[in-house]
Amino acid sequence: ASSVTWNPHKLMGVPLQCSAFLVREKGVLQACNQLCAGYLFQPDKQYDTAYDTGDKTIQCGRHVDVFKLWLMWRAKGTRGFEILINRFLELAEYLYKELKTRKNFELVFDAEPELTNVCFWYIPPSLRQIPKGPEREKRLHQIAPKIKARMIEEGTAMVGYQPHGDNVNFFRMVFSNPATKKSDVDFLLEEIERLGKDL
Repeated sequence: ASSVTWNPHKLMGVPLQCSAFLVREKGVLQACNQLCAGYLFQPDKQYDTAYDTGDKTIQCGRHVDVFKLWLMWRAKGTRGFEILINRFLELAEYLYKELKTRKNFELVFDAEPELTNVCFWYIPPSLRQIPKGPEREKRLHQIAPKIKARMIEEGTAMVGYQPHGDNVNFFRMVFSNPATKKSDVDFLLEEIERLGKDL
């Protein structure tokens, strides 16, 4: 690839605007972005002007966002990030296994999760006896939004939902909070059941 973008904000917990855009060809960023603003980038400074990065980025004079990642890496270390990410993967696997054992839930993808996203439907008792087909899908499409609205009203949890392709709205749990525990996963599933059993 001639360029790669990397957004560490999910798994590594770095602020959202911190992203890396790496290019293979030296000087391409400067060639694309430079405006040579004389009032900003004077050539007669007392330091090496190669350190002036403003003409190499679309953000010009903004602070260097990658510094946030550098600070976190210095504080946690590679091993710290490894432990953190492995914890998210373990939680995703735990949720997946829990969903497999509960009759009121169906996985969108039956395979074990490859990363930290787990996608699933809650099937309320009113839909369990309805065979798969357009009528069931139409009703199932409304379940996740209603449950999420109830969660927000009660202030108990928030989890995203979405449709994808032929799949109607499903919950999409993404693990990225280092404070999350297995007991939180259990609570989430119990809360979905509690709030959705009458739908």
